[in-house]
Amino acid sequence: MIQSKEDLKLYLKADRAAYGKSNRLFVKWITCSDEYSIRAFMVVLRHYEYYLNKNRNVFDIIPYLFYWWNYRRLKNKSGLFLSPNVADAGFFPRHAGFFRAGSYVHIGKNCSVLPMVLFGKKKPGIEATITVGENCNIGTGATILGPLTIGNNVTIGAGSVVNKDIPDNAVVAGVPARIIRFVNNE
Repeated sequence: MIQSKEDLKLYLKADRAAYGKSNRLFVKWITCSDEYSIRAFMVVLRHYEYYLNKNRNVFDIIPYLFYWWNYRRLKNKSGLFLSPNVADAGFFPRHAGFFRAGSYVHIGKNCSVLPMVLFGKKKPGIEATITVGENCNIGTGATILGPLTIGNNVTIGAGSVVNKDIPDNAVVAGVPARIIRFVNNE
């Protein structure tokens, strides 16, 4: 959770590192690249989280409202419906497009997500907490229905429906998702 300027700098640095070597954001903007809208959304989200979590004084109201407004605008423009304080440092949505993660989700460090991913509940009205570990990759069109826990270094295949806990280092796919194999990450 971002609560200080140092935390904000660390999160922005980790997010920038997740995108790789391409730091020419101006070129991405000129060429109307998808990457520009994603990176702009993530930068605004991180600043919004900072102003949301800190003890605000009178002078923080204007920046808070500025980032709140831009968060809402870019959320609709990019299709990334990511609640504040959900994704840890290094979160990387690969493409703009539908992605939904509510406030009951916690995504670990250095995770990447492709479009059309939905984090939801198995039944309406239940308490559902979804925890995604570190270094996870979630494929296109995956649906993750909680409550459940996904371990570290997990790969979820495209179109999978995950409704049970997944252990560390697993590759899962299918409807419902089943473990295909375990990957040794040594």
